[in-house]
Amino acid sequence: MSRKTIEDCIRDSLEQYFRDLNGTEPHAVHTMILEAVEKPMLEVVMQRADGNQSKAADWLGINRNTLRRKLLDHKLID
Repeated sequence: MSRKTIEDCIRDSLEQYFRDLNGTEPHAVHTMILEAVEKPMLEVVMQRADGNQSKAADWLGINRNTLRRKLLDHKLID
């Protein structure tokens, strides 16, 4: 059984997105993808890190303050 990579899943979703546009010009695809990926990524990493922001930030390779700002932006913490 072969497993799809994250890149394959994103590629497939983007191909479907462009098919669904049916010739309409896309707008801000980069921003759309980043926004779609960031929140679930933060949710899963925070869950796996048992809510430990320092550990999650380390796993993500970002500063803890940056993580905290992103969590606030996505309303994942108060």
